[in-house]
Amino acid sequence: MPRGPLNVLTSTTSRFALWLILLLAMLIGGVWQWQQGARIQTDILAMLPHLQQDKLTETALNTVEQRLANQVYIALLAENDNQAVDAAQQFMASLQHQPQQPFSVIRSGADNQITQLAKVYFEHRFSLLTQEQARALETDNWHELLNAAQNQLYSAFGFANSQLLASDPLLLFPANLLALSPNSKLRRKQGVLLTDTDHGVAAIVMAKGRDSAFSPTAQQQQMLALQTAFSQVNQQHPQIQFLKAGALFHAIAATESAKQEISKIGLISMLGIVLLVWLAFRSVMPLVAATLTLTTGVVFAFVATLSLFGELHLLTLVFGTSLIGVAIDYSFHFYCEKQAHPTDNASDTIKRIFPALTLALATSASAFIAIGFTPFPGMQQVAVFCAAGLIGAYLTLLLVFPLLGNHPLTHTRGLGVAQAYLRWLHRLFSPSHAAKKVALMLLPVAVLVMLLMGLSQITSNDDIRQLQQSPEAITSEENQLRQLLSGGTDNQFILVSSANEQDLLHTLEQLTPVLDAAIANNEIAQALSLSRFMPSMTRQQHHYQLQQQLYQQHLAEIIEQMGLDDSIKPSLLAELSQASTAWLTPQTVLKHANDDLTALWLGDVASDNSTPQYGAIVLLGGIHSLPSLTQRLSHQNWPVGQVTVIDKVGDISTLMGQYRQLTFQLLMWVFALASIAFSVKYGIKLALAIVAVPALAVLLTLACLGLVGSSISLFHALAFILVLGIGIDYSLFFAEAKHTSNGVMMAIFMSACSTLLAFGLLALSQTHAIHFFGLTLLIGISFAFVLAPFISFFTRKSL
Repeated sequence: MPRGPLNVLTSTTSRFALWLILLLAMLIGGVWQWQQGARIQTDILAMLPHLQQDKLTETALNTVEQRLANQVYIALLAENDNQAVDAAQQFMASLQHQPQQPFSVIRSGADNQITQLAKVYFEHRFSLLTQEQARALETDNWHELLNAAQNQLYSAFGFANSQLLASDPLLLFPANLLALSPNSKLRRKQGVLLTDTDHGVAAIVMAKGRDSAFSPTAQQQQMLALQTAFSQVNQQHPQIQFLKAGALFHAIAATESAKQEISKIGLISMLGIVLLVWLAFRSVMPLVAATLTLTTGVVFAFVATLSLFGELHLLTLVFGTSLIGVAIDYSFHFYCEKQAHPTDNASDTIKRIFPALTLALATSASAFIAIGFTPFPGMQQVAVFCAAGLIGAYLTLLLVFPLLGNHPLTHTRGLGVAQAYLRWLHRLFSPSHAAKKVALMLLPVAVLVMLLMGLSQITSNDDIRQLQQSPEAITSEENQLRQLLSGGTDNQFILVSSANEQDLLHTLEQLTPVLDAAIANNEIAQALSLSRFMPSMTRQQHHYQLQQQLYQQHLAEIIEQMGLDDSIKPSLLAELSQASTAWLTPQTVLKHANDDLTALWLGDVASDNSTPQYGAIVLLGGIHSLPSLTQRLSHQNWPVGQVTVIDKVGDISTLMGQYRQLTFQLLMWVFALASIAFSVKYGIKLALAIVAVPALAVLLTLACLGLVGSSISLFHALAFILVLGIGIDYSLFFAEAKHTSNGVMMAIFMSACSTLLAFGLLALSQTHAIHFFGLTLLIGISFAFVLAPFISFFTRKSL
């Protein structure tokens, strides 16, 4: 029995009430998530995949990342030493007295721990020798050391004093202390680290942020503190210039870039879609309905992402602006179909488009979900964000439009233009003249040639650095500061591991000459290893035996040549005897070392099978050829340990290449499975035509990228998944349209315009990954739009 108007009204009202309840529940859930600590994430590292690493490697990576992540380096460029020291001391004092105190550790080249560490080394001086000193004693060339000590004794800049000479008559210890800081470019004055520049002197200041440099609040506080300190220094020293380096400045640049792109892309997309809807329907109600669709989609997207991840990455919002161009399609199809059948009510219109709309949701959502299987947490967020948004838009169409979509539409020229376009296509590809037939036969040949030329020139580039490109001003300053610090330290480092503590120290010592050769060969600029600070027991015992032999055989001659009193002999020999059982241990050094050194010692880290494993980190600076260094290390024999170059960026880039290949394999499987699935409903011929539209769009896009020289990355591959999903949507609507495809043509034209507005604008992004993603979709969706109408050829012939 047919339902009366009252029943229909009750049904549509109930659906609308259900939509309101769902929307309200999502809003309440979103507010609750935000109050529970959900936040906007700006850390680019949060976008990266989680590599499967053993326990020791994972610990080393976390240690290095924590050391570098929140560290800020400032160089104060001055005319002379005194000016640089005064400016640096004022700068550090200003940072220390900021109200919020955003920096926990502020220092320059020296701290109290260096003095304490020097005392520890002095107590163990009989087991410490430099390479040159040990070589001289091993070859019985101790007179060389005697001459050096006499030069120090009579030098105006020497270290000699009566107390030191009584305990170290050959002045061996000062050379050992100097060897701990082999960088001759850097020097200290009044506790400030200085280095000479082309135009004067630079003072180096380091500050460690209390909170993450990727926290927007911490960024504001730290930048305010730095700018205040800069201003105060320039008031007293206007000629001082500053160089800055650190993750903070890259994070701020990325945050600002993402915010600008979200605003620009979102605003242009919205304005373009509003104009598109108005030109197509000349009515306010479609705009209201479209706005409700988008609003609901965005609310569903936000809440679903926050619920699953507890945070929302800024890059997710940049990618997520593309949701505008996809979710609005449902409104377009509804109103275009209603305009084509003005006598139908809203419920009848929804029933007419429901099968194709549901299939379109399934394919689009599947395309986004497929992106979620990538190892990138950020892309997983994009998948959830867009898939949930599409579901919200779909539910809005089913629940809201039956009540709000019954208003009459103003007749526009859109349907007439769509009909004329389809007729033109049919005339163009159904030629009656022989010349046109020949030209039409040559078209596939031209397409084939284009495919062969383009596909043959395709290259790949999986470098993860494409994910973020910092402004030239920031990287230029950082490079200048790196030169002042003789290369600084990089994210790549060497991990040394052994089964016990002494084997680890021995492997570190064995690594030192290899690194010296790499520096001499310009593969790296410098390396910071604990081997200089923690000699192994074997080396200490060897050095002790050399000094013991020296003093037992030649102490009298040394005292005479140095002009010392014989009274120091008994006490010196007694100290030498006591040192035979007192060895320097890593724990003793770490107790007095600063954070820079303690971070390099991982100590005992239990492996996955609970086997003890000791590890240490060797930091690298000024890397010029990491492959050469890796090859050099691999050719060495490490008897009691392992030496591994850890390059997280390289490992992730390799992983990206693997997932790029897997994504293209996934695409081929999806094409095959879609052909089988659609054959059940449409028959094999029409099913192959439906799948051929996105397949050919993908191939043509690949060819275009190859012809313009754009290397293929994982982000291109992810975009092709969406080309597949959206291209199939276009084909499905034409396949369902049968004879009446005018409304579908108009809807797909509007859909393509909105999608290109959303996705195509991503091609304007300054971030390479987003740019590649948007450019691929811009080309791919354009091809899918051009090819989709040809489905009507098959549908009409099949009837």
